[in-house]
Amino acid sequence: MTNSVRLDLIQEIDQLWNPLYPYLARHISELYGRTDGNIVEIGPFCGVIFSLLKERIGHSFMIAAFPEGMGNFFRQEEEKQNLVERVEIIETDPSLVGLEEDHFDLAIFRGAFFFPFLFHVDFSPLYRILKKGGMALLGGGFGKFTPESMIEKIKRRSRDLNLMIGKTEIDEDQFIQDLRTRNLKGGFEFLTEGGLWVMMRK
Repeated sequence: MTNSVRLDLIQEIDQLWNPLYPYLARHISELYGRTDGNIVEIGPFCGVIFSLLKERIGHSFMIAAFPEGMGNFFRQEEEKQNLVERVEIIETDPSLVGLEEDHFDLAIFRGAFFFPFLFHVDFSPLYRILKKGGMALLGGGFGKFTPESMIEKIKRRSRDLNLMIGKTEIDEDQFIQDLRTRNLKGGFEFLTEGGLWVMMRK
């Protein structure tokens, strides 16, 4: 699979999820428990940050996109949603080069653990960019507020695209046990409602 084809698939799944982002944003905002702060969304599977902005959750917004080429796609999405220059959009990599230390109150990294052929999740840079008391939410799922009828509309195509991109299945129990045995900074909570998420606090 060429990189250009993979980008097309990633972009299709990001657009496929557009109707679900407001519901997922509601779930994320409940976990976040705040309406202020600096928010960053990380990686290839971004878009929920636009819904958080519209719901007035947060006061500054950034997309830190990878792989290369996704930045322009998210700029186009920002324009489609009439949010031009409301979200700062940069391209980075899993080391989060270019992101300020001790700066973000909320970091969102959807798809974090499911695509090992695309990227490797490194918790150290995530910890580095969070403010003290900040929160990172990593993982994936539809969120607990998304109506089943909406899930049904996209579920098959979403699954097919995920598999073509390289999604792997995760054994939840083994995954949680593996993370608990690693010497990671920060406090961790594992959430299985509305998907599989890791909530990390600094």
